[in-house]
Amino acid sequence: MLAAELYGYSYAHYEAHLGIGHIRFDRLMPQDVDILERAEREGWDASRIARALEMPEDKVERWRRSYQRAKEIVDAPTLVEFFRRGVRHSIEVALREGLGDKASIERLVTQVCYRVADLAFRLDMAGERLSDYSEELREETEYDLEQVREEIRRALEQELGHPRDEEKS
Repeated sequence: MLAAELYGYSYAHYEAHLGIGHIRFDRLMPQDVDILERAEREGWDASRIARALEMPEDKVERWRRSYQRAKEIVDAPTLVEFFRRGVRHSIEVALREGLGDKASIERLVTQVCYRVADLAFRLDMAGERLSDYSEELREETEYDLEQVREEIRRALEQELGHPRDEEKS
């Protein structure tokens, strides 16, 4: 799963290409993951990673970040958190790239659909059903609750006037 996440393949697509003679899926991508895992564990510098991955040194930092993000998603403590982290990453990428037109929104929708497909793959592997996680998927995270509190505070300040506004009068 880590190689699929790192290289941006859906888990089902990646698995479908294993064991059928695709050297890229069977050997090369897993080998890159192994190198990045070892580099992180042993604290390799960029030049050593570049040599091991056979890439220009200026690309190493991007690969390190991609590996760390992929690991954070794949190693999530629960399937729900795995899904949330994946969706959150897709949204962050979409926001960085610009989310101002219908095409960019459709690209984000497609990415979220890929995240749903990956969740379905993992659920199938675990012999579980999506409905088993319905309540947990609908739970608000601490971030959600903090956002709601902040929005309520701002709305009250607008309606009642900011307490400091009275001091300035």
